[in-house]
Amino acid sequence: MNKAGKIAILGGGESGVGAALLAKKKGFDVFVSDKSKIEKKYKNVLLNNKIKWEENKHSEAEILSAKEIIKSPGIPDNIEIIKKVKKLKIPVISEIEFAGRFTNAKKICITGSNGKTTTAKLIYHILKNAGMDVCLAGNIGDSFAAQLAVKDYDIFVLEISSFQLDNMFDFKADIAVLLNITPDHLDRYDNDFGKYKNSKLKIIQNQTKEDCFIYNADDEVILEKISDINALCYPFSYKTETEKGAFIKDNKIIIKTNKKEFSMSLTELALRGKHNTYNSMASGITARLLDIRKVIIKESLSNFKNVEHRLESVSSIRGVEFFNDSKATNINATWFALESMTKPVIWIAGGMDKGNDYSELQDLVNKKVKTIICLGVDNNAIINSFKNNNINIIETQSMKKAVEAAYRLGSPGDAVLLSPACASFDLFDNYEDRGSQFKQAVYDL
Repeated sequence: MNKAGKIAILGGGESGVGAALLAKKKGFDVFVSDKSKIEKKYKNVLLNNKIKWEENKHSEAEILSAKEIIKSPGIPDNIEIIKKVKKLKIPVISEIEFAGRFTNAKKICITGSNGKTTTAKLIYHILKNAGMDVCLAGNIGDSFAAQLAVKDYDIFVLEISSFQLDNMFDFKADIAVLLNITPDHLDRYDNDFGKYKNSKLKIIQNQTKEDCFIYNADDEVILEKISDINALCYPFSYKTETEKGAFIKDNKIIIKTNKKEFSMSLTELALRGKHNTYNSMASGITARLLDIRKVIIKESLSNFKNVEHRLESVSSIRGVEFFNDSKATNINATWFALESMTKPVIWIAGGMDKGNDYSELQDLVNKKVKTIICLGVDNNAIINSFKNNNINIIETQSMKKAVEAAYRLGSPGDAVLLSPACASFDLFDNYEDRGSQFKQAVYDL
């Protein structure tokens, strides 16, 4: 596309405005359109950079006159304007795809149904400690395009969601990390798990034998789907030893790349739980592939502070420990949270159910949960799933009441775990709002 080309950007949030900034810098004619109201902070960015925009509507004439459309990840493909765009065969791409055209930096790309934020931050933490010129972006913090509009780094660590992968075509990851694939966001994939799987596998598209693919060898869905991989493969496993990659032996992480073997005791890891051991293995392999010194990797894996709202220890009050895992918006994430608990659990769960199959949690609930506190507008799915488990189930519809009930029912040595397994939008703005309200309610006890 030449510099005189027009780009229409659908969505005036972090991704869309970031793409607009980069496109403006590269000389494109830019138009941003949002069907809803644009937040003030993003509106100010557009105004200050003299970027044309609209809100609360999609002006078809403006959008359909573009040579290319950048669609923000939160916008589904089935809206009317996208149908019209596709009918006219105007290319629709993601902000990640667009930004990737303007850098020769090494790109480390992380995806998975769970753990991608933690792993992206952990890899960035290691690389930053090693003194590398590295930027963390993608589905986390400032967008890839917004960061690139300011500076081109040597390395970008990118957390990439399935929605972003859907509109990526020529983009290539130098190092691709696939943590797991479990049912999530199926409402965006016609309730077809196969379509969601295929979306996640796009993380390795266009890779060559010069690139690296790091993946969870214990995930049966991944093993089913991968074949004829062009990249160098580095599996990680909790169950079996791998010839190269990472595995667990004698309570240690063992990492083997083409370099010397690296090992570290599980007790030295900053992050608790089996799922976080997977995240640490993936991060450690990445670091070794970049020739980062072992001492820096060890220090980084042992002093890393986990992301907010992901198994975050909030406080201990009269012997009852409170954990904020609001980021657990699906069954698999909650499974890992419950699996990591070593104390009797009062489990706060519920919200907007995405068609959850709670049977996967039955064994863990029987072993670890003493009380379920439902927090949602409609709690029937959770109640019906666990009503025969011979445990106490109560309903609440505010975070304050849920936390007060958990504290009242708790005994010294118990853990109160907010791990909803559901989206937050019935009672909260987002999972961050839900987690913040949980922490405030704990502090108010």
